[in-house]
Amino acid sequence: MNPTPDVEIQRRESRESYKDVDRKNDRHLGPQEPQVVTVEEQRDLKRHLSQRHVSMIALAGALGTGLFIGLGSSIQTGGPLGALLGYSTIGLLVCAVQFALGETAALFPLTGGFVRHADLITDPALGFAVGWNLVYGNLLSIPSEITAICVLFQLWTDVSPAVFIVIFIVLTVAVGMVNVRVFGEVEFGFAMLKILLVIFLIIFGLIVNLGGVPGTERIGFRYWENPGPFVEYVAAGAWGRFLGYWSCMGAAVFSFAGTESIAMAAAETRNPSRALPRACKRVFARVLLFYVLAVLVVGMLTASNDERLGNDSGTAAQSPFVIAASAAGYPAVGSFVNAIVITSAWSSSNQALLAGTRVLYGLALKGQAPRIFLRTTSWGTPYVCVALFASFMFLAFLSLSSSALTVFYWLLDLVAAGVLVSWITILTNHLRLRLALKKQGVDRTELPWSNRWTLHSSIAGLVFAVIVLLTNGWKVFTKGHWSPSDFVSAYVDIPLVLTVFALWKCLKRTRHVKLDEIPILEALNEIQEFNGDDENVARGWKRAISWLWE
Repeated sequence: MNPTPDVEIQRRESRESYKDVDRKNDRHLGPQEPQVVTVEEQRDLKRHLSQRHVSMIALAGALGTGLFIGLGSSIQTGGPLGALLGYSTIGLLVCAVQFALGETAALFPLTGGFVRHADLITDPALGFAVGWNLVYGNLLSIPSEITAICVLFQLWTDVSPAVFIVIFIVLTVAVGMVNVRVFGEVEFGFAMLKILLVIFLIIFGLIVNLGGVPGTERIGFRYWENPGPFVEYVAAGAWGRFLGYWSCMGAAVFSFAGTESIAMAAAETRNPSRALPRACKRVFARVLLFYVLAVLVVGMLTASNDERLGNDSGTAAQSPFVIAASAAGYPAVGSFVNAIVITSAWSSSNQALLAGTRVLYGLALKGQAPRIFLRTTSWGTPYVCVALFASFMFLAFLSLSSSALTVFYWLLDLVAAGVLVSWITILTNHLRLRLALKKQGVDRTELPWSNRWTLHSSIAGLVFAVIVLLTNGWKVFTKGHWSPSDFVSAYVDIPLVLTVFALWKCLKRTRHVKLDEIPILEALNEIQEFNGDDENVARGWKRAISWLWE
């Protein structure tokens, strides 16, 4: 929503009156810090990211192997309609998460995003637990992405994977050390490639499906009739079809992972109180649109009982788009998709590096990590944080040994449920913020960005996210399906986060932040310093295509 000039003047006057009240008494000041955005953030970090950068960084993380390769397994598990409903359901949850994050981050544009919000709004112990969980997860996800790149190259060459490991470690560290604007431009380019590929694959899939390729017959919704729109998964009948649909939501959660990282570099974003809400809205809409259309087209292109969907090669050969293209006489599409998936994997490692280093920097700001991680270059890159992450990238060499790789993936499974934990934290932070507004007598419209319905969507989203988290590994409890690795990936992150939370709370004697101590008024006063003029609006032909990133 764009306020009129009169409304903006009223808001400014209202904030000035709040300042006067605040000077007379400090009842609104919380115990955490006198400033919401710290002196270190303002001094050492540079605001070089624009709205298009933060939008595309999140898109680059969300549009990855889960879309290009992973959709096939969802079709095989839930059927075309079951997968479509599963992804759409999680899409609604992502909507609640993105709007909650946008409202909170617009008021508190802090490095580390929702991790710092938890420290400021809910409990410092929660920020510590979730923050280190994210750091740990990103430390391991980067070498796992580099390992995936090595597997993808095996489609073309027998060159030793060690060569590609070294190359991509050097490239990832180089991108992580440069000016954050350069990083933003690199991710912008990768995200554009992914968007164009998704559009191409959706259009190509529709052409193949409708018989537009010479020598191929029209498929239509044939596979929705036989073998059917749903798959009976684990059980028989209606219950089995429901379980197939529910299982697709687990894959959908990890496909949408990355959208929550949009506010990690808020302190390095220009006009954060305007840019972040816009980015949250648009990223959600684009990701949901692309995934829903892609699932619909894939469900029309391939049958749920096609054995090729279960190919565990890890290359583009198992992509349903490639399977359909090969059947239509276009096998070269496989190499094309494989090349884009390689860039996707590297892009995801870059995004994990940005998110992980900024969370670690944010933890150091609050004394929850060694202060050495606060050191930055003259252009604002936290180089000690990058160095730590670079040292863990060499874990990718474990892929050269099958036994070591098994141990590595077991460690990675410990934080596999971290996405849902992050979403639950975001929704909890937002609900606390809305309750604090009521407690302090601040009207919702005073926020830089707010929506009337988000209180209800955050409540519903929080309940649903907890249910999905607790039932994510339901299959291991059914007869004949027990798997220690699946149990670990589904549930071990829950006691891990709770244990770290309890230990920090006991050691540091942190207390739950009271609603009247959340520094809403201080934040409203401070954000005026970080917001300048709006970025130039695209016009003419640029405006016609700017919907891709703005």
